[in-house]
Amino acid sequence: MTPGFFLPLEGRKRHDRGIGMPLLDVQNLTTRFHTRNGIIHAVEDVSFSLEKGETLGIVGESGSGKSVTCYSILGLIPRPPGRIHGGSALFEGTDLLKAKEKELRKIRGKRISMIFQDPMTCLNPALRISTQLVEPLEIHEGIKGKEALHRAIEALEEVGIPQAEKRILSYPHEFSGGMRQRVMIAMALITRPEILIADEPTTALDVTVQKQVLDLIKDRQQSLGTSVILVTHDLGVVSQACDKVNVMYAGRIVETANARDLFAEPKHAYTRALLKSIPAMHPKGETLYTIPGLPPNLNMPPSSCSFKSRNTLGDPSLCLTDHAPPLIEIAPGHFVQNCPGCLAS
Repeated sequence: MTPGFFLPLEGRKRHDRGIGMPLLDVQNLTTRFHTRNGIIHAVEDVSFSLEKGETLGIVGESGSGKSVTCYSILGLIPRPPGRIHGGSALFEGTDLLKAKEKELRKIRGKRISMIFQDPMTCLNPALRISTQLVEPLEIHEGIKGKEALHRAIEALEEVGIPQAEKRILSYPHEFSGGMRQRVMIAMALITRPEILIADEPTTALDVTVQKQVLDLIKDRQQSLGTSVILVTHDLGVVSQACDKVNVMYAGRIVETANARDLFAEPKHAYTRALLKSIPAMHPKGETLYTIPGLPPNLNMPPSSCSFKSRNTLGDPSLCLTDHAPPLIEIAPGHFVQNCPGCLAS
């Protein structure tokens, strides 16, 4: 057997959780975009699960499929050109990928909420914060008027916005970037959802505000018992906030494990490259490591190891050339793509 190459474990299903069902169970999700320039294979055969109260991190470079995975689950992929080609996403017995739009609307924004990447483009600049905050209450809980406004003020106070009773009448442009992000968190949590999806919630924020936002999400998670999916390219954020991590590359999961195991013993060459690219993990005074080249063109995804041309921490001469490497379990809860070149060290 080639060094670093693992044989599949017989008789064991991927992501087997044993007794009890996870809160969210995604299996073999495949999403593609049909464009004039061809079919973009944005997400291919992605599987993972989320337990109650758990924080799952999804990491990878831009274009790896992180956000598309989450948008697919919530039915937010524009159709056309997007299309779900296969898979399931079971949320307490409901397959979100096959649910009708009317059924999805009862879940989206109520039981599963999302913090979008850029609050300035997601908040309506023409509407006061009060109008945008009470909308989920009016739609999902039938609460209106003074009661809805009171709940909205409470939501702003809970996310640390001072003078909430006064600031709620402001427009988005009157808030700083960090404060707009807090408004987005308040809006996502106002209906007390069971799952919160946070898509790059700390992008373009300074380090101090980043920590405040992450602490805020964690605090609200603990008080409400919410499960969190944290989408980010920042492994430093993941190390602080996540219980479990999915590493995505070229639309596929290349490695998944609990956060402690992933940082202590990363197996895939791409995961090791991401960790080596963190400035804090690099010896002082030496040139910062960068991953060479670019991710593959998903219009024409390779039918082999997609990381072969960029693999400098493994042995690219051993990378698979005839088929895409399958995801296998190498230790309890630790899955990795079974490519001998990427597993070599």
